[in-house]
Amino acid sequence: MKTTSPTTTSVPFWLRWLVPAVLVVAWLAVAGVGGPTFGRLSEVSSNDQASFLPAGAEATEAADWQAKFRDSKEIPAVIVVESDSAFTPAQLREAAALKGRLEALQAGSTVIGPIPSGDAKAVQFVVPIPSSAEVKTVVKELRNEVQGSAPAGMRTFVTGPAGLTADLVSAFAGIDGILLLVALGAVFLILLIVYRSLLLPVMVLFTSVFALCAAILLVFGMAKAGWIQLNGQSQGILSILVIGAATDYALLYVARFREALTHTTDRTAAALTAWKAAWAPILASGATVIIALLCLLFSDLNSNKALGPVAAAGILCALFAALTLLPALMALLGRAAFWPFRPKLLPETQREPELVTGLEGQKGLWRATGSLVARRPRTVWVASVLLLLVAGAGILQLKANGVAQTDVILTASNAVDGQDALGRHFDAGSGSPAVIVADQAKAQEVLDRVKASNGVGGAYLLADGGVPIMTGAPANPANPSAPAAPAARDGKVLINATLNYAADSTEAENIVASLRQELKKIDGGVLVGGVTATALDTNTTAQRDLVTIIPVVLGVILVILMLLLRSVLAPVLLVASVVLSYAAAMGVSAFVFNNVFGFPGADATVPLFGFVFLVALGVDYNIFLMSRVREESLKHGTRPGILRGLGVTGGVITSAGVVLAATFAALGVIPIMFLVQLAFIVAFGVLLDTVLVRSLLVPALAYDIGPRLWWPGSLGRPGNDAAARDALTSRRAPSLPAANEEAGVR
Repeated sequence: MKTTSPTTTSVPFWLRWLVPAVLVVAWLAVAGVGGPTFGRLSEVSSNDQASFLPAGAEATEAADWQAKFRDSKEIPAVIVVESDSAFTPAQLREAAALKGRLEALQAGSTVIGPIPSGDAKAVQFVVPIPSSAEVKTVVKELRNEVQGSAPAGMRTFVTGPAGLTADLVSAFAGIDGILLLVALGAVFLILLIVYRSLLLPVMVLFTSVFALCAAILLVFGMAKAGWIQLNGQSQGILSILVIGAATDYALLYVARFREALTHTTDRTAAALTAWKAAWAPILASGATVIIALLCLLFSDLNSNKALGPVAAAGILCALFAALTLLPALMALLGRAAFWPFRPKLLPETQREPELVTGLEGQKGLWRATGSLVARRPRTVWVASVLLLLVAGAGILQLKANGVAQTDVILTASNAVDGQDALGRHFDAGSGSPAVIVADQAKAQEVLDRVKASNGVGGAYLLADGGVPIMTGAPANPANPSAPAAPAARDGKVLINATLNYAADSTEAENIVASLRQELKKIDGGVLVGGVTATALDTNTTAQRDLVTIIPVVLGVILVILMLLLRSVLAPVLLVASVVLSYAAAMGVSAFVFNNVFGFPGADATVPLFGFVFLVALGVDYNIFLMSRVREESLKHGTRPGILRGLGVTGGVITSAGVVLAATFAALGVIPIMFLVQLAFIVAFGVLLDTVLVRSLLVPALAYDIGPRLWWPGSLGRPGNDAAARDALTSRRAPSLPAANEEAGVR
């Protein structure tokens, strides 16, 4: 009969070579299809803010009525030609000739203008662009035409909703390339430092990239089928989240694989042992993040609803890749993956050290950390909580009420400069009027109230074709005898109101809110829409989502932790710790945004996205820690198990935190305020959670509580916890009979 040594196992050929090879080939096929699909995401992506509002929002209802008054949905591009001095008659004629050139481009319907400013230093044109057109391309053509045809010495701008949308799309252009390269480069550098190996970082990155390819296939399919509305923000977050999560899961698996290689010379057996030890915490971690992200489906904001399935699909693919592709690669490579610092086989006496304090076998930083936690647990966790509370006080300074669209783009923008030019020479809201849908019978009364409202520069009814009915002017200039009759659809008419403030400003939003209140007194069914109303409804809905979704996310995570840890007290403490960590991260972020970056505010969705990512990912690391602590507690008792779990997971979890922080920080290369703010919040929050909460606060609090941590589970009962004999183990190492007796109890 053939025998095997303790360090080897008899593994069939098909399991040793065939299964890993098939898995690798399957993932290569997925990458081969998903990789090219990355460049096609723009086909199913949109950055139109209005499309992300819920159907019940007033701005959405107003937009639906607007569509009944015209053949197609259009986005206005506002062209401004500006001079330092008043236009001469010759310059005015030259500017007027520009209208014919703009119409020749056939960018949209009839060009409105030229409209001279009151100070005679600027003229403007309004070019409605069909929303079905490639806005970025059309705006580029307009800018080239205007710049080449305007009178010499004039400054030209293409702004308005179409211009701002085009510049926003250009700012997102780096998502497909630059963002991915920066993120992968940062991860590769960190992995080189962590592993001191050339091959292993490449294998981990392969896992991350292949997971991203699979996620792209899923997301593209969902967007193509119309299940989600993909935008640039979701696309950027998808790339970062998949790379970060897949790398984190890979780090946990590789740590277990390295540990298994110190027990056996059989690489396949080590891969299987590592898989058996890692799959539960990885699965629990991934499931927690996925379910937390899917809670965004409860959002009223369509953009939030879209991010939930997009990000959840990414985590699912990262999870699957970490549990299939990476183990297959490790099974094929074995110790060679760690070259030149390959793990050595340990003598049997060193593989499972008998713990007394929990610090046995540890050295360096994590032994010092564990020693501090063991000596002064209450001091450590109380000091940590106080520090987090002080940092969290800054959250009161967070200005997350939305920002003007002109502030969203952080780089030079022709459209943003054009908005400034409009404000200097015209009513700032010209080109992006508030659109009022009123009952035909009450149209004149509503119009008079709008004109009398503070902050409204002018208002007029619209005739067929979108022609304004100005006071004292016929509706049809070609037929002056024709009566000025407003267009009507199903008993409703349209009124355009030009505001005195930029359409994307806070002042304009306040005027729209006031108009809604005042006009409802005249016509209960009146609707106020337009660009400003869309921004207002978006911000209001986002703030309402924050109150709705946070309790749902916390409840879901709490239930998952209870099932995983078989305890009530431990999950409650873990959730409380990550909420406190989130508050501290937001408080510090508010200080940095206001005093370092000089941002005028924050997008209304930033707190919600920061919460979902930080709480889900913070619990992620606590799952890694506490699942190992529970495993060690079953063997050695709660307090030694805490120190042992902290020591063996410290390096891998800290590395995972640094990797995730670096990948989210890469979002900062995209010059969009929302993404830069989210990058800082998550990167700082993850580091705070990894360094302070998971390394000091949670272990110290758990150590101070002791076996009661697992209440009401059986592990929390003193009789079932090996640490119940602290009086003995604190004086001497357990004798062989004592160890055997303890083994019998377990």
